[in-house]
Amino acid sequence: MIKSFHSVFGERPPLIAMIHIEALPGTPAYQGDLTAVIQQAAAEARLLTSLGVDALMIENMHDTPYLNRKVGPEIISAMTAAALAVRAASPDLPCGIQVLAGANKEALSIALTAGFQFIRAEGFVFSHIADEGLMNSDAASLLRYRKSIGADHIAVFTDIKKKHSAHAITQDVDLAETAKAAVFYRSNGLIITGTATGAAAQPEDVKAVKNACPNQPVLIGSGVNPQNIADYAAYADGFIVGSYLKKDGRWAEKIDPDRVRMIVDAVKGL
Repeated sequence: MIKSFHSVFGERPPLIAMIHIEALPGTPAYQGDLTAVIQQAAAEARLLTSLGVDALMIENMHDTPYLNRKVGPEIISAMTAAALAVRAASPDLPCGIQVLAGANKEALSIALTAGFQFIRAEGFVFSHIADEGLMNSDAASLLRYRKSIGADHIAVFTDIKKKHSAHAITQDVDLAETAKAAVFYRSNGLIITGTATGAAAQPEDVKAVKNACPNQPVLIGSGVNPQNIADYAAYADGFIVGSYLKKDGRWAEKIDPDRVRMIVDAVKGL
C-alpha cells in the first residue's frame, strides 16, 4: 500500500526537482541520439542530487506538440530507459514521473518498472480543454489499472484545474470543490499551479485547497522561487520546481547550479 507522504519525503516540505527529458524518438524536436538523451537525464539526476534536492521527477517536456492521453510505444520505452537511468544515478531519493499529455497509465507502468514512488497525473477529475483538446477524467480507469498491475504502492499526485487549460466547462465548480472531488476519488496529493509553466500559483488558491482538504498533501506545481516560497509555507506540503532551476528561469535551458542552491536553501529555511 501507499506510504504516507511524510514517510516518503520526511517531515519538512520536500523540493521535488524536475528533469525535463530531451525530445524523444518520433517527436518533432528529436535529434536522433537516444543514448545522449538518457545520459543527459542521468547527469542531471546526479547534479541535482549533489546540490541537495529532496526528490526528482522526470517528464517528456520537449516532446511538443503533445499527444492527448495516448503516447506511442517509442515514448514509453524511451521514458522507461530514462527512468531506469535516473533511478540508478540517484538510488536514494524518491522519484516520480509525468508523461505528457495526460498519459497517466503509461506513467504508472514506467514508475512500476523503475521503482519510482509517485506519478503526476493531469485530468484526474472533471473535464477540461487542454492544449491538446478535450481531456476527460480518468480517475476510475487509472486507479483500476494501478490495482491490476500491482502498483498500489505508487502515489498518484493530481493537478487541480491544471495549467495550460481552459476550465470554462467547469466554471461553476470552484478550485476547492474540485480538490474535494479529487480526494473523494482517492487522489494521494493535490497539485496547485499557475496558468502556465513557470507561472506562480496564487497563495489564496493554495490556502483554499488546504482548508478544504486539511488532511491531504498539497503541492505547488509551478512558479516557485526563493522570493515567493514563504507565501506558500503555511499551507503547502511540497514544491515541484522546474523552470527556476534553469538558466534565467527558462525551462528549456540547462540547469544553473547557483539557482538550485538558492531554492534548496529557501526550502530548507522553511
